Amino acid sequence: MSQKNNLISKEQVLHVAKLAKLSLSDTEVELFSEQLSHILGYANELRDLDLSNYPPTSHPIELENIFREDVVIESISNKKVIDNAPQSSNGQFLVPPILND
Repeated sequence: MSQKNNLISKEQVLHVAKLAKLSLSDTEVELFSEQLSHILGYANELRDLDLSNYPPTSHPIELENIFREDVVIESISNKKVIDNAPQSSNGQFLVPPILND
């Protein structure tokens, strides 16, 4: 991978860490500076690729929604539903109140 070693400085890492309210040790600052420089170097390599013969895409493979057949069926009757309720009144479920007054 061709890249410059210091694409992000330790000061920039410390600045971002401060914005994120993270405290980093000196070892972590060094490590993150190196890792982020590698990532940015790779991003630069990708940016330099000639992709003019490739259409833009949001996903590497084609996606297709698969839906089941929409079939109309008879619904369960209100009476059958209410018959299964612990308590009911006038065709409606009775539930304990959750608010006072």
